[in-house]
Amino acid sequence: MDDVPYDLITMGRIGVDLYPLQSGVSLAEVGSFGKFLGGSPSNVAVAGARLGRRVAVVTRTGRDPFGDYLRAELGRFGVDARWVTPVDGLPTPVTFCEVFPPDHFPLYFYRLPKAPDLELWEGELDLAAIRAARIFWVTGTGLCAQPSRATTLAALRVRGAASRAAGGARSCTVLDLDWRPVFWADPAEARAHYREALAHATVAVGNIDECEAATGEREPRAAADALLRAGVELAVVKQGPEGVLAVHRDGTVAEVAPVPVDVVNGLGAGDAFGGALCHGLLAGWELERVMRYANAAGAIVASRLACSAAMPFPAEVEHVLEGGRA
Repeated sequence: MDDVPYDLITMGRIGVDLYPLQSGVSLAEVGSFGKFLGGSPSNVAVAGARLGRRVAVVTRTGRDPFGDYLRAELGRFGVDARWVTPVDGLPTPVTFCEVFPPDHFPLYFYRLPKAPDLELWEGELDLAAIRAARIFWVTGTGLCAQPSRATTLAALRVRGAASRAAGGARSCTVLDLDWRPVFWADPAEARAHYREALAHATVAVGNIDECEAATGEREPRAAADALLRAGVELAVVKQGPEGVLAVHRDGTVAEVAPVPVDVVNGLGAGDAFGGALCHGLLAGWELERVMRYANAAGAIVASRLACSAAMPFPAEVEHVLEGGRA
């Protein structure tokens, strides 16, 4: 299988999510937690694998039991972990959340003194595999510190020419805007780095806040147009309860309403959306079908507590698309 290109390679953040098993309770009062694999690009990888795609992730953990746990979990989910390597002296990150449905889910990141997933070095990348993958997915978080920033941009440059030469779903490079201001020493510097990354991507995905961080625009169509001007071919603007807007450079526009859902934990919905977006692009579906499928996948995860472990299988997504409850 090593000579067969991956359907999807994601690169970036990974960690252990510790989610309270009690809803509507502050961390000061929580008595028990569930332990899950976390980190947006790692969750996207799991989502893609659940939908039957051949997937790998490029990231780093601490050389500790939590790092061992994450590599084992990736394998259990069917994600190739060959490029998940340990870093001496840095602990595997842990993230806590509070669960206050339907729309308040505070996150508490423990990534000090530095997250191992920011210790990605260009010389250690398998650039041939990244170049060959049908979709390569990176996040804005990867731009927040060195050496990850330089490595992310180097990988994007390698992919940029390949994606535009191949065209369409045969070779997409996705930038998930993934705006986390707490990760940046100076958030004011972020837009310039986003601009450089967008010049090499073919697809950009983000919610309203993330689009504003990257482009300065909050109005959905203005944000999509700004992303297109920055260099991508497809701009996807997630609007929460207002649905999703997708605009392609060829003039195709898809505006899709959200799927009704009783929200349990909204934190993993965007990652499920991302994995399903990749699945639809790989399948060559028309844009509105891709967005409807991704919306359904996101709604399913929003109805569950976990992120990675909650990623849906194809039959579950089809059930929702046919009118079933998420």
